[in-house]
Amino acid sequence: MIAVAQPPCVAYDVEANVTAHAALVRAATARVVVFPELSLTGYQLDAPAVDPSDPRLRPLVEACAEAGTIALVGTPVAGEHIATLAVDGAGARVAYRKMWLGAAESRRFTPGPSPAVLDVDGWRLGLAICKDTGIAEHAARTCALGIDVYAASIVDSAAEAAVPDARAYRIATTHRVVVAVASFAGSTGGGYAEAAGRSAVWAPDGSMLARAGVAPGEFVRVALT
Repeated sequence: MIAVAQPPCVAYDVEANVTAHAALVRAATARVVVFPELSLTGYQLDAPAVDPSDPRLRPLVEACAEAGTIALVGTPVAGEHIATLAVDGAGARVAYRKMWLGAAESRRFTPGPSPAVLDVDGWRLGLAICKDTGIAEHAARTCALGIDVYAASIVDSAAEAAVPDARAYRIATTHRVVVAVASFAGSTGGGYAEAAGRSAVWAPDGSMLARAGVAPGEFVRVALT
């Protein structure tokens, strides 16, 4: 079971955001829960880096232990990267660093070095963060590693809600993989007063398997078969 979740966000407040993530992990009861880009800090490009060993992550680690979940969460990390942390009952680690940066992001951050795949119970999840999904090379290189699911963490404004849908459909149908996109909803900071929400999962034929609404706190989940 994979879920995509759109937590309520308090800009810069890692502790509050961890609490929201932990609540969604418990509610989703999925093996994997994908969260949006920079979900631990909000889309604040000046937010301090979060170390995977940061004790503020402990409530999320505990929730993952209870639910048997791997949570894919977004945060700045050392080395000036926008990253996805994989969090489970044993702790947190950097699983992926964003390869394609937006113009504002590139003033602080460094592109990640390579695509990344996470193996979960024999399912291979390719990881992506926001602009990565619009770069055909990223999907091609990631899918060439032999993946079952392309899992993306994004933030888009409500006015741009059609963009991630088009990208997900293209990736799913081109590479014949499940595409799971977690999108922020509500206010995230960084100019996103109204983020798009509408997190969703697509089948390899491009059909939509599940779709969340536009409110913070929503999630949807899909059984992988």
